[in-house]
Amino acid sequence: MKFSTATACVALAAAASPAVLAFAPTSIVDVVNGRRDRSSTTAATTATRLHVQMEAPKKSLPKIEKLKIDSRYLRDPLNEQLHTEEIGISKDAYQILKYHGSYQQNNREKKGPKDYQFMLRLKQPAGELPPDLYRLIDDLSAKHGQGDLRMTTRQCFQIHGILKGDLKTVISSIMNIGSSTVGACGDVSRNVMTTPAPFASPAYEHAREYSKVFAHLFRPMTPAFSEIWLDGEKAATVETWAREVEGFDVDAKMLHDNGRGIILPDSVEPIYGTQYLPRKFKIGVTVPGDNSIDIYTNDIGVVVVCDEVTGELQGFNVMVGGGMGRTHNKEDTFARAADHMGYVPKDDIIEVLKAIVAAQRDHGNRDVRANARMKYLVHTLGIDKFKRLVESYVGQEIAPWRPIAEWKYNDWMGWWDQGDGKLFYGQHVDNGRVKDEGNFRLKSALRTLVDKYNVHSILSPTQSIIFRDVDPKDKDGIESILREHGIAPLEEVDPIARLSMACPALPLCGLAQTEAERIMPSYVERMRALLDRMNLPGEEILMRMTGCPNGCARPYMAELAFVGDGPRSYQLWLGGSPVLTRTAYPYMAKMDVDALESTMEPILAMFIERRTEYEAFGDFCHRVGAEAIEKYCSTYVPGSVVAA
Repeated sequence: MKFSTATACVALAAAASPAVLAFAPTSIVDVVNGRRDRSSTTAATTATRLHVQMEAPKKSLPKIEKLKIDSRYLRDPLNEQLHTEEIGISKDAYQILKYHGSYQQNNREKKGPKDYQFMLRLKQPAGELPPDLYRLIDDLSAKHGQGDLRMTTRQCFQIHGILKGDLKTVISSIMNIGSSTVGACGDVSRNVMTTPAPFASPAYEHAREYSKVFAHLFRPMTPAFSEIWLDGEKAATVETWAREVEGFDVDAKMLHDNGRGIILPDSVEPIYGTQYLPRKFKIGVTVPGDNSIDIYTNDIGVVVVCDEVTGELQGFNVMVGGGMGRTHNKEDTFARAADHMGYVPKDDIIEVLKAIVAAQRDHGNRDVRANARMKYLVHTLGIDKFKRLVESYVGQEIAPWRPIAEWKYNDWMGWWDQGDGKLFYGQHVDNGRVKDEGNFRLKSALRTLVDKYNVHSILSPTQSIIFRDVDPKDKDGIESILREHGIAPLEEVDPIARLSMACPALPLCGLAQTEAERIMPSYVERMRALLDRMNLPGEEILMRMTGCPNGCARPYMAELAFVGDGPRSYQLWLGGSPVLTRTAYPYMAKMDVDALESTMEPILAMFIERRTEYEAFGDFCHRVGAEAIEKYCSTYVPGSVVAA
């Protein structure tokens, strides 16, 4: 379904629940065209009504929206289902369980009755991993999981293979140590990302700090989590990041009501309400020039702006409307890079982010879940009208985007001077899998490092790990432990492997259409062999793979991407930026899993013959376009082109 701007404004406004939020068919149009009545701004007035009296016709709610309302703030039917003798839970309970940080899975390669197990995802703002938390999840994964851990593309750990009867033990243990799984999944703000580089500079420190502020600001407030997992008791300690941002008085700022509809008349969830958001919501924070977090893929991207001389925080550049998920053969679903919305002074940033979330809450598409992400609202309205919608909630104009340094991509692997006398070390991990397998014993190595050096770590957006605050005298000892456990030094890791990412896919992901994590290492090897054969040994190509079109490994930003669309085939995407600032385009609808070399050789041949000096592969594909590449490949003779 495709919308014109005018009709989409009406449709999106009417899409939220009429049972909870009242909408006028023309209300959003009035706002974005600057006709909002500013003479009446009482607390009873909501931005969803926008001072227009005529309401949209009542319509039935989609099932998922009814379920959220009936759940009594994420309690039912989960609580009841957790106490049954069944090894799994119902579909409705599973939808609610996501908000608690868990997905129900089964091994799709095992025949017979479904063998349900649960994946648990932690919430780790800024990717931070204190040593005590690693010790805990290392033990929990061994005792209650499948024995390994997985680092995600949003800087948090997942534990796989947990049985239903062990969920309470695992989740309560995590909550009681000062961490959480709350909001790691579901239609709420997910784990807040930030650049993983732990430099001791004002800009980087502000980025880490505000990522925790935003994580705390948009946490679900329902007591369901403590009721279900802690028997109604308080956790033994508050969340680590909450303690670290106590000076911001986040709760008071969250509850501040400017009378323009940001805060709902809901004592439990004043920002989310009974229906929470239309879909998941992602926030990323970084500093100018550092795009290690794929910032354009977020619903909200926040860039720290500091005084260039003093380092004092001035404010933030804010971008909106990014997102990766799409559906095969549905052209009204698409990946999208965020738009620059404007600059916000530091004192206003919390209120502006609340306004953006409220705009999506009230006007996001709740009728069609495939079009529920905020990127579709921004795309339909256009950035200027979306900005005006946000301004109607804030009550003031948002300044233009400030010029900042050009974006660069760095995975922050290897040794770096932290800037405070300490070092940090980035350890590459293939596709984020922390395991002991044969001579490769990464899981044991991490535990040894934590136990010996009490290492504080940060998970990176590329599914790898950074050891921070390393005393220079411990450098040799850390390297020795890694080598003893079969971990290759960085100089032995293929650059293509460093630049690659893949989602877990089969056998546990219920959405996977084909392989990703398990086959990606072989694709890295095959691409390296092909590049060597064509005399391109030093070429670095940012390559990503997913088992379905949902985009968990952010494939649509890559220079080269493989998106699963069948048991043995992938869509081929080309032309993403090497610095991750634009989306790629679909080049081939179906590439057989064995056709990598025959597909890529003519494309690389054209790259060799027609690239400009120092032009990256993704930039080349973007410049020449799909049609030119198809034309060249149609007449290419295999083996006829090799780089000089």
